[in-house]
Amino acid sequence: MTSPTKVLVLSGGISHERDISLKSGRRVADGLLAHGVEVTLRDPDATLLSALVETQPDVVWPVLHGASGEDGALRGLLDMLGLAYVGSDGEATRLAWNKPVAKTLVERAGVATPPSITLSRDAFRELGAESVLSTVAEHLGLPLVVKPAFGGSAQGVSWVDSTEDLRKAMVHAFTYADSALVERRVVGVEVCVTIIDTGDGPRAITPVEIEPLSGHYDFEARYTAGATRFFTPPRLDEHVLEALHAQATKAFAALGLRHLARVDFMVDGDGKPWFLEASTMPGLTETSSTVLALDSAGYDIGSVYAALVESAAS
Repeated sequence: MTSPTKVLVLSGGISHERDISLKSGRRVADGLLAHGVEVTLRDPDATLLSALVETQPDVVWPVLHGASGEDGALRGLLDMLGLAYVGSDGEATRLAWNKPVAKTLVERAGVATPPSITLSRDAFRELGAESVLSTVAEHLGLPLVVKPAFGGSAQGVSWVDSTEDLRKAMVHAFTYADSALVERRVVGVEVCVTIIDTGDGPRAITPVEIEPLSGHYDFEARYTAGATRFFTPPRLDEHVLEALHAQATKAFAALGLRHLARVDFMVDGDGKPWFLEASTMPGLTETSSTVLALDSAGYDIGSVYAALVESAAS
């Protein structure tokens, strides 16, 4: 760091991903402290905004997962207060948080994404569940993935292999959001690509191949040590890795992201990457793909965090 910087790391919140956020925030704070950065770690609550006005931190890092940190509201308020922060701005965060919108924007930029339909809870009820489900299954085909239109860490996500399972999957998704995204499942290799930009342009870091032992990269597989095998670099041909870098960078730009993000893909049997979603504040726990990617690429984690803070402050 070129000068002492007061950083406020926000972690916790009230989303379903609170525990993951607390772990991520602690690791970010530890990494910054190791590089001589003055760090305060706190949980957001009703006193946060007044505390921000009073203390005026140089940089805020909202290491918040789920709606409390990734729906754009908090970052919009930080913009109103004129405070610098690590991560994409409120508008870009809001676009990425909405999975159907993100898919549309990325597809318009030339990045392939699986065919899908978004169904609201009201439409599901008013148009008749059975007729809706039969239409979706007929036109999208099986297998499918059903996920809440908003959210992270695979919470509320179901993998559907039969029409009988589709109804249960919809109900499960609706417990997390009022709209559900039904997407044709791409069978292949799941890969995450981390993008970092510390002021000299976005760089795609070595992709991480994900092989959950259960067969599905669900919440438990993401955050239970030993439940998933990771390969960096992925066991894919070089031309596929180059395509992943290019497509991830294109998606990052299409959504207007900055500083740090993770872009998730499925690579089919022909080696074609399919965009799934983007996270504007990826998990930073010891089992998170972003941390694994940075380690594999030889980055010092604390140095990267310090550089992100410096970029946000500039």
